[in-house]
Amino acid sequence: MTDHSLARADEVLTELTELVETARTLPMSSSCVLPRERTLDLLDALREVLPTDMIEARRIVAEREDILAGARTEADEALVQARSEADEHLRAARIEAHELLEAARQEQGQLVAAATVHQVATETAGRLRAEAEAELAEQRASATTEAERLREEAARYAEQTLSELIDTLHRMAGTAENGRAALLRRRAGED
Repeated sequence: MTDHSLARADEVLTELTELVETARTLPMSSSCVLPRERTLDLLDALREVLPTDMIEARRIVAEREDILAGARTEADEALVQARSEADEHLRAARIEAHELLEAARQEQGQLVAAATVHQVATETAGRLRAEAEAELAEQRASATTEAERLREEAARYAEQTLSELIDTLHRMAGTAENGRAALLRRRAGED
């Protein structure tokens, strides 16, 4: 906030204070009557000199919420997609293993004397099943890792944004405290 803006805010706050202090009181009440138009004009003037940091802080908070929601959605979608793909691969592998097993059983029936065919089919089906399960485990681990990475990125971004917001709010509080101190000094000087 510039010195001119701070001075103007101080003037407007002083005028508002004087307006309230000199307002006519209602009989048998602690309430008072203020001129509506003058009060609204002073409030509009004060609004014009308020730091743009307040608007920026509101925008940052809204943006942070949007980014967090987007990151959560993206991580959840990635996890769902990875699980779906892993389940599909597992289903395909199970079907293939089942088909191979069935083919091996049929062949065994036809070639009772050829015991090696049955052994090869069983080994192939076991190998395919083991490969499918290993691939499923790898895809699930990859999906979990990716989802955790996205969550960590979202958390880091949220932490950084909140830290910036805290700094902005501290600056704004300091500006408000300086304005208040100036008002108190001015009032003390008038007394």
